[in-house]
Amino acid sequence: MRKIGLLGLTLVSLGTWFSLRSSPQSISSVAPSPPKTIHYLERILPQGIAHILLIPANSRFVVTGALSAKANTVEEFAQKRKAIAILNAGFFDPANQKSTSYVVVAGQLVADPKDNERLVNNPQLKPYLNLIFNRREFRRYRCGQTVRYSIALHNESLPADCRLVDAIGGGPRLLPELTLVQEGFVDNALVRDALGSNQLNARTAVGITRDGSIILVMVAQKPSQPNNSGISLLQLADLMKILGASEAMNLDGGSSSSLYYLGKTFYGKVDLQGNLIKRPVKSVLLVQ
Repeated sequence: MRKIGLLGLTLVSLGTWFSLRSSPQSISSVAPSPPKTIHYLERILPQGIAHILLIPANSRFVVTGALSAKANTVEEFAQKRKAIAILNAGFFDPANQKSTSYVVVAGQLVADPKDNERLVNNPQLKPYLNLIFNRREFRRYRCGQTVRYSIALHNESLPADCRLVDAIGGGPRLLPELTLVQEGFVDNALVRDALGSNQLNARTAVGITRDGSIILVMVAQKPSQPNNSGISLLQLADLMKILGASEAMNLDGGSSSSLYYLGKTFYGKVDLQGNLIKRPVKSVLLVQ
């Protein structure tokens, strides 16, 4: 596997990650053991800055989706939704502010990419629409009295005895394998790479560990290196694996990359002068 030198962050299991020094801004749960807190970590990568949140399995915290009629910053989402943490999520078209990802909230489909005329009527994208409409999504299920999460293709069946509560589309899948071609992001024959997968950029991802914990990651560019910083998708997949994820999915990145946690907002993209770009987004993952 490729290694990306995380300055000492050579984690081989989630247990070792818990042993690292976490942010003093942790939120305690009533459960005494194991610890049921949200952990925030910042790690300096060779060419980026990783902002990491771990939401433990079987805690009182849930990760849900949200969609805004008008694009909002993650700070604005936080103010309206009273969330502990917010991560930008699905893809959208800034020109018409319509989602290009499926979004399900509280069991209802609230955004359908097939309703986005700029997407479905784009002749350059027509060959890829079947793949675009079946990209990966982050799902939350209710299975009896249990909450479960998964990363699945949009057309994939639900687990037995479970109902879909929330889902937000993204892609491609990062783990257990990178699926750029299968989800229509890369066409090797036409030398098409919609996400610039091998280039450094601000990126966002969500992962699930084997015990059901959720990992939210936003990798920011370095203001001192606006032209050569961030992380590639291959490196992002490695990072998610190092952090303990068994499943992981890329989310909207670049100028959309943003993470809010306990009153503080981190933006990922910088302009040529090194200034942060604070771009409103259409959909987010909420931690409540």
